Amino acid sequence: MENYIVSARKYRPMTFDTVVGQGALTVTLKNAIQSGRLAHAYLFCGPRGVGKTTCARIFAKTINCLTPQPNGEACGECESCKAFNEGRSYNIHELDAASNNSVEDIRQLIEQVRIPPQIGKYKVFIIDEVHMLSQAAFNAFLKTLEEPPQHAIFILATTEKHKILPTIMSRCQIYDFKRMGVDDIMGHLKNVAEKEGITAEDSALNIIAQKADGGMRDALSIFDQVASFCGGNITYQRTIENLNVLDYDYYFRLTDYCVEGKITECMLTLNEILSKGFEGQYFITGLSSHLRNLLVAQDPQTTALIDASEEVRTKYQEQAKKCTPKFLFRAMKLANTCDLNYKQSQNKRLLVELTLIEMAQLSSDDGDASGLCPTKILKPIFQALRAKQAGAAPIQQNSTTDTAATQPQPARAADHTTPTVAQPTLATAQSATAPAEHARPVVQTAPRPQTPTLRSFSLRRSAQQTQQQKVEEQQEAAVVVAEERPFDNVELTIAWREFAAALPHEDIAMSHRMDNMEPTLQQDGTTFLVIADNPSILNELEHMTPRIENYLRQRLRNGKVHMTLRLREITDKRKVYSRKEIYQMMLEQSQALRKLREVFQLELA
Repeated sequence: MENYIVSARKYRPMTFDTVVGQGALTVTLKNAIQSGRLAHAYLFCGPRGVGKTTCARIFAKTINCLTPQPNGEACGECESCKAFNEGRSYNIHELDAASNNSVEDIRQLIEQVRIPPQIGKYKVFIIDEVHMLSQAAFNAFLKTLEEPPQHAIFILATTEKHKILPTIMSRCQIYDFKRMGVDDIMGHLKNVAEKEGITAEDSALNIIAQKADGGMRDALSIFDQVASFCGGNITYQRTIENLNVLDYDYYFRLTDYCVEGKITECMLTLNEILSKGFEGQYFITGLSSHLRNLLVAQDPQTTALIDASEEVRTKYQEQAKKCTPKFLFRAMKLANTCDLNYKQSQNKRLLVELTLIEMAQLSSDDGDASGLCPTKILKPIFQALRAKQAGAAPIQQNSTTDTAATQPQPARAADHTTPTVAQPTLATAQSATAPAEHARPVVQTAPRPQTPTLRSFSLRRSAQQTQQQKVEEQQEAAVVVAEERPFDNVELTIAWREFAAALPHEDIAMSHRMDNMEPTLQQDGTTFLVIADNPSILNELEHMTPRIENYLRQRLRNGKVHMTLRLREITDKRKVYSRKEIYQMMLEQSQALRKLREVFQLELA
């Protein structure tokens, strides 16, 4: 049995012309070889599997070729090229820095640098994964890297450029390798399939190229895996089955359902996807990419930005004609919000289902919205499904009537009362979703009430609350207390503090201000004076006067309590009393306190 060699090794490029997806870098290296302008150190950076080590080996082979070609390639026939192809060349030394990252390994490398080449002009030292070298190894390598012998050339390769010391980078020519495009990978996979006698569909190769994420080595490994699974005939369905990739047909179907407002079909399709073992976030991420491709496909000039085969691009263009840019924009925002909130959600399936429900109702939303959700009230979801289960025809909704009902009606000029919003009851909701055969005839005696939008409902509700609050204040102020019980300044102050403490939390600032005020009882025994520190406080107290007077009348049991307000003047001086002075004043004003003092023989400590 012949020894099997994986495609990544078997079809490894041997010349610059066969390197895929790095045309600019290979041309630069070939021109440098032809002109003889070779640097003593190179740094090849880029993702995994894009050709860094391969280009380093081709470069080392070409500069030692005894009979180079006019196009800058190696001949492949001289002794140096044959030694390289057979793996017995002493002019090329490779060091894996991931497993040889100590100072001793670098010192052994430096000892080999001193020995000149036996065949060819240069000795090339390729250090792979150079970012894995230790700090001490980097320091030991600095001097040799800066001033090597004329016959020595260093090629450093790394996938993590940011971990390389600046002192190392400053001594090298830096070449940044890019990720390979989907088209480049597909073209190379087609050539490999032809050489191996394997038939492959373009859509299947496109899935492999996308799965490789810009790495040719990963693409060839996946190609070998799928080829073994498919038995030499690579099809799209077998490829997505082997790689566990969600079929893009699901996204096309879901988009059609959302455009047509078929919520039930959307839910059933999502259940089918989840039952196959796909994660909800994986699905919503794919849906976001699908919506983005639809937005791109609406302009023929940007269709090339879609990484897909020509057959799939055509399907995108056909479906893009059914979707408006407004719908796609809102749907993308909904999908993006779902993706951001997925990890924090406790019920992840419900989050995805709500997103699909909102998407399915975007096409019928004609009002202004922020793009996150429709402004209309959500319609019944499983109405048609219930009707089918009951054996009756689905209830047909009159879109003209619904649209007319959602439009605001002009207000009458003579109507000054606050409009009331009709709240839907449970019976109304049940009758709306019940089958047609159970519906009872209803005599219509009044026009159909206006269906409020979420925005109008909130505005009306706020107006109702404000009007209700004013009515309550007027009712509180209208309370009449028939008693005329006498009271002193101490009782007045205590009742004033109690009212301040009972204010709601939103009036906490006013509560603190009132707590620091001192109401002064006048000579008539029912009127008291409150001095405000500034006009703002005076204005607030004027608005609160009915509530304060009503509370104090009930608390002090005197219906003639009256409050007067005055703004503090500059000449007003507020004396600061000590505790003893306050105690003496309270004794003078309160007979009950004096009696309490005599009975219990109390003194101020």
